[in-house]
Amino acid sequence: MEGYVHGITTGPRQHQCGYKKEANMFKDFKEFIMRGNVVDLAVAVIIGAAFGRIISSLVNDVIMPPIGLILGNVDFSNLFVNLSGTTYKSLAEAKAAGAATVNYGVFLNAVVDFIIVAFVIFLLVRAVNRMKRLQAAPAPAVPTTKDCTYCFSSIPIKATRCPHCTSELKAA
Repeated sequence: MEGYVHGITTGPRQHQCGYKKEANMFKDFKEFIMRGNVVDLAVAVIIGAAFGRIISSLVNDVIMPPIGLILGNVDFSNLFVNLSGTTYKSLAEAKAAGAATVNYGVFLNAVVDFIIVAFVIFLLVRAVNRMKRLQAAPAPAVPTTKDCTYCFSSIPIKATRCPHCTSELKAA
């Protein structure tokens, strides 16, 4: 029985064709997407992905080759442990043969990649925090009160007579 759950009538279904329900869902989705935070997040993800590719290229093509040359012509992306017992000259050859391998050279490249990205993010967050501290430092507040020289009560700075002891004060 439609509209009937455990002896309680739930009322008739309002959207038999589902068109209004889908239109409302699309409207809600559009409002969600057009919020500033979601758009900013989407832009950040796209820029982050592009930045990640640049850093990966930096690690694989610029940083690791000289380190490998210094360490005796080592190609880090080609370092692996073969678990199948058969000898292969390269990681590509082992993968083509379907051999089980532990690719520790690729892992080392990923670690260096991560360290560079983490350092750049640290520098970025540090710069943003410095800018926030500079903006957040408010100017010192201008005093609005002064103390009466006779009774030491707090009075408005423009007062010429103390409302507490009625003493005449010098103009500020």
